[in-house]
Amino acid sequence: MKKYAIVGAGGRALGMFAKPFASELKGVAELVGVYDVNPVRARILSEQAGNTPIFDDFDTMISVAKPDAVIVTTPDHLHDYYIIRTLEAGCDAISEKPMTTDAEKCRAIIEAEKRTGKRVIVTFNCRFMPYVVRIKELLKEGTIGDILHVSLNWSLDTRHGADYFRRWHRQMKNSGGLLLHKSTHHFDMVNWWLNDEPETVYANGSRLFYGPTREERGHTCSTCSHTSTCEFHLDISANEFTRSFYKEAEVHDGYFRDQCVFGEDIDIYDTMSLSVKYKKGTQMSYSLNAYSPYEGWKATFVGTKGRIEAEDNHSGPGHDDPNNYIRIYNRNNELITLQSRKAGGAHGGGDQRLRRMIFVGDVADPLGQMAGSRAGAMSLLIGAAANLSIAGSKQVVIEDLLKETVTS
Repeated sequence: MKKYAIVGAGGRALGMFAKPFASELKGVAELVGVYDVNPVRARILSEQAGNTPIFDDFDTMISVAKPDAVIVTTPDHLHDYYIIRTLEAGCDAISEKPMTTDAEKCRAIIEAEKRTGKRVIVTFNCRFMPYVVRIKELLKEGTIGDILHVSLNWSLDTRHGADYFRRWHRQMKNSGGLLLHKSTHHFDMVNWWLNDEPETVYANGSRLFYGPTREERGHTCSTCSHTSTCEFHLDISANEFTRSFYKEAEVHDGYFRDQCVFGEDIDIYDTMSLSVKYKKGTQMSYSLNAYSPYEGWKATFVGTKGRIEAEDNHSGPGHDDPNNYIRIYNRNNELITLQSRKAGGAHGGGDQRLRRMIFVGDVADPLGQMAGSRAGAMSLLIGAAANLSIAGSKQVVIEDLLKETVTS
C-alpha cells in the first residue's frame, strides 16, 4: 500500500483527498502526513482524514513520514516550489491544476522531473466526467471527421465566480488569474478532446464587473458597513465549516476568506476571450466570464463530416435535467441526439473516478485520461500565453515559452 502526504490544507485538499483517505481509499492508500502553515486548517484536515500526523515543517514530514508521493494543494504560485522539492526528495508529485502559474516555473518543473527521474501527475478531473468522456469517444471514433474548429464558452455565475474575487485568487501574483487557475481545466479538456497541442494564442482580457466598480465596498464582509444592501455579502460565521476552517484560522496567517469582491487590490480579469491555433490546424475560440446569471458551458465542434454540439448547465434553467445531450449534425441534413445520464458526485462524477485511477490503479486507460507534466504544461501555457498576449496586445507562440525544455 502506497503512502501519501499532503502539503496545503485548503478546501480542495479536504474534500478531494483528505476525507476520501478515511473512507473510499481506506485500506488501499495511506495518508501519512499533512503540512500547512496554518495550524487550524492542518488540524481540521488531519481529523477529517482519520487523525493523520501533522508536521510543522515540510522537510521533516518527508524524512519522518517517508511518503511515496506528495499531493500538492497549496495556492497556485507555490506549486512549483513544492513539486520540485518533492521530486528532489525522491517522491512523485500529484499536483492540483494548474501545475504552476507561468512558463518559467513550468520549465523548472519539467527540468526537475527529468533530472530526478520522478513523476508528476496533474489532476484534471474534467477528463473523468462521463459526459466529457462520451464526447471524447465520439471525436476519437471520427463521428464528424477531422475537427477544424472548436468553440468553448464557459460562464461562472455570481455565486461561484464571485468567490474567486474574495480569496487569494484575486491577485495575479497568487493565481495567475482565472486563465491559469480556472481555465486550465478547460484548455486541458480541449487539448485532450483533440489529441493535439496548442501552437499560438491571442487573447483579450478585462476586469469589468468586480474590483473597484462601486462606491459601496469594504475590506472584508465581516467588517463591512454595507452588509444589508450588498448582494455579495458572505457571512463565513454562518456555518460550522467556514467558521472553523477560515474565520477561526485568520489569526494564524492573516488570510481572510471573505474579502470584498469590489476591492481595489483585485487585478485579475473577469472577462476573457482567446483564439488558439493547434499544431494540426484546428482553431479554437474560447471565452470565460465570471458574473453570469447562470453557470455552465457550451462546446461546438465543426469537422469535415459534420458538427457536434454539447452543453452542461450547472445552475439556472435546465440544470436539474437528469440528462445531458449531445447533438450531432451530419452532412445528410440529419440531426442525431444522444442522451447521457448525469453522473452523481463532485465535478460531474469526475473526482471519484480520478481518485480511483490515481490511488487504486485498477482501471485501464485507453483514452489517456491520466495526465502528466506534458499535459499540465500544454494547458497552463495556453493561460500563460494568454496573459502575455493581453499585456502586450500580441500573438504568443507556445514553443517560445517552452525553450526546448518540455519533451514528449
